[in-house]
Amino acid sequence: MQLKSFIRASLCGLVLTAPMASSVVAQNAVLSVSRGAVSSRLSVSVNKAIVVDIDRPFSQLSVANPAIADIAQLSDRTIYVLGKSPGSTTLTIFDQDGQLVANVDVRVSPDIAEFKERLAQILPGERIDVRTASSGIVLSGRVSSTRRLAQAMELARLYTDPERPTAVTNLMTVAGSQQVMLQVRFAEMQRSVAKSLGSSVGISSTGTASGFAAGSGSYGVTAGVASSSADSAGAIGIGFGIGGLAVNVLIEALESKGMARTLAEPNIVAISGETAQFLAGGEYPVPGVDGEISYRPFGVQLSFLPTVLDGDLISLKLETTVSSIDANTSFTTGSGVSVAGFKVRRASTTVEMRDGQSFAIAGLLQDDFSDSSAQVPWLGDVPILGALFRSADFQRQQTELVIIVTPHLVTPTSSDALSLPTDRMRIPTEAELFLSGRTEGAAGSSASITQLSFDSSAGYVME
Repeated sequence: MQLKSFIRASLCGLVLTAPMASSVVAQNAVLSVSRGAVSSRLSVSVNKAIVVDIDRPFSQLSVANPAIADIAQLSDRTIYVLGKSPGSTTLTIFDQDGQLVANVDVRVSPDIAEFKERLAQILPGERIDVRTASSGIVLSGRVSSTRRLAQAMELARLYTDPERPTAVTNLMTVAGSQQVMLQVRFAEMQRSVAKSLGSSVGISSTGTASGFAAGSGSYGVTAGVASSSADSAGAIGIGFGIGGLAVNVLIEALESKGMARTLAEPNIVAISGETAQFLAGGEYPVPGVDGEISYRPFGVQLSFLPTVLDGDLISLKLETTVSSIDANTSFTTGSGVSVAGFKVRRASTTVEMRDGQSFAIAGLLQDDFSDSSAQVPWLGDVPILGALFRSADFQRQQTELVIIVTPHLVTPTSSDALSLPTDRMRIPTEAELFLSGRTEGAAGSSASITQLSFDSSAGYVME
């Protein structure tokens, strides 16, 4: 019984291993590799064709990627190869017996001959070298401006695969000055005019300190004399008696004028394509929701982005802000902290101009006007005499801001050609300081701090 079971198991094992052995043999047959490595290389431009002669007859051709190159058999020894798109593929040639004749590496490159011709026509005078690398174009050399560099890159992309943005490699450099100095002048004029006119009448008994006063402002009467609780810089008082009554009339007229001038002239240098910023003012603390304090800048702010386009042509993106603290628009937070508001005038523009040309941002005019009138009820409506029981005032404030911008192409210079404001300051000698009372030395004086004598220690103290 055990012998029968052993024989049955052996037969089943033979049946199962037979297909596996045949499978291994089949796999070995599929993995066999025919002879023939790449024997030669062909180079052809896009949309150009070449004719290739073979030294022995062949009967069959095959190309790995027909989208890169197209082939045709002209005879048993001649092949026609047409470049279709940049790239690399393999051309395989077989003889009449099906044996491998050769594997040919076919490289299709952009047509740089036509590209060079178009480049010389569109950008004459530019020293641009054109080479091919793999399936792309490499540009090198020096161009006169960033605009011409962008034009050369755009033209090169027309001769490469549009689905490959990296098919064009830029190794070009831009010649000429690429640093821009922006000369800006801020000029602001403020004019203010305020006028007020008020009056009051006081009537009292002669020799008493009691009486009656009526007027359009905050007035009182003392010993029959009408008086104002405000500043009486423009007050005129008139008093007269009628029988046992004393009449006093107080008229206040005030006019104030003011003018202010604000000017800033920053000069900032930035590389083409980089942003530069300027602030002349300060930073105002503003409490946050979580108790954190942030600082908001105010004053004259400037931000500009220069781009040198062609030669001395400059594209300028400018943002400028002139702000000041306005206590009239302040508010109080829930924690009792008073925060002031801001008056802001802002301008943003993009212009193109040449080196040394200027443009102005004007029309930033603000004209504020307010007036008010107050009177004693009924008495102020009386004709003629009612003017004594009325007061009126008005205020007008005008502000005008003008910004003038001038860009310049600049190059670095040596430090000897630059001077500081402190270079023109001369330290006085002891004779000039104590005898003449000069806080600055005379012109041409070369006195230094080391030439002055001090009884006590002087200089820097290092701890």
